[in-house]
Amino acid sequence: MTDFDFVQSARRTIQMEQDAVALLKGRIGQSFTECCKLLLNVSGRVVVSGMGKSGHIARKIAATLASTGTPALFVHPGEASHGDLGMITRDDVFIAISSSGSSPELITLLPLIKRMGIPLVAMTGSHSSQLADAADVTLDISIETEACPLDLAPTSSTTVTLVMGDALAVALLEARGFTAEDFAFSHPGGALGKKLLLHVSDVMHRDNQLPCVYAGTGLIEALSEMSKKGFGITTVVNTENQLLGVFTDGDLRRCLDNNIDIKASTIEQVMSANPRTVEPNALAAEAFNIMETHKITALVVAQNNQPIGILHMHDMLQAGLL
Repeated sequence: MTDFDFVQSARRTIQMEQDAVALLKGRIGQSFTECCKLLLNVSGRVVVSGMGKSGHIARKIAATLASTGTPALFVHPGEASHGDLGMITRDDVFIAISSSGSSPELITLLPLIKRMGIPLVAMTGSHSSQLADAADVTLDISIETEACPLDLAPTSSTTVTLVMGDALAVALLEARGFTAEDFAFSHPGGALGKKLLLHVSDVMHRDNQLPCVYAGTGLIEALSEMSKKGFGITTVVNTENQLLGVFTDGDLRRCLDNNIDIKASTIEQVMSANPRTVEPNALAAEAFNIMETHKITALVVAQNNQPIGILHMHDMLQAGLL
């Protein structure tokens, strides 16, 4: 057993599944287009069903469709015969997945699906099967052989089915003009949703939390404003509230290194002019990228060159963007 070549076995499996997917590419044609049109125009949902390993793939396909703009759900074919058929409406499209096309649990459902007048899509490897005969559209997921050396365990067949499902989901996504923001609305609880939905205005500090001094203010007074607000930065504006610059903890260190008289200096003499800013409607992830790229911990939020808020790296941490 210790002499078994695990690496060679793995590479053979990967190659066989890769070859099976390559063959699938050549079968994408008119039936695929017809299927996409059915799913795109359905007024209800796409119901995906399969038994055994096909059932596991069917669950994933339904989840992928649902998260990319095509309302979908998985129905277990065995449970469907015992009440779950009530989850299916006449406005739906039914996708039945079976490599052999003869899964008894699915075949039992065919007369009921037909009686309801629901369009039936078959994903099968057998065009002469009962499932293919009953289907309105058939997608060919046939393979030459399983990657399993016994040609028994579903391996290449489940991979091909999964890829076919992904091809459907992505084609529909593109046809709908589905956007990254649309995707985020389906994933509001995860890091992806926060990156795509959270805007600077949602996390910035504003109003009396914004550190701000006027040009001509003494450096000592500006340092007091920085300490009071606690962001390690203050904005500097003119009488029209136009942003002239910022003064940061880093600027203070440079003042000390250069032996500048802190008590005698005014803020505009030592500030950093033309600071980087971000608009309030920008994504928080975009602001984080600016801060990370330029190695700064605080960023001024400005509109029409007027500072309206301040964003700190700690806000990104609390928002879960890191």
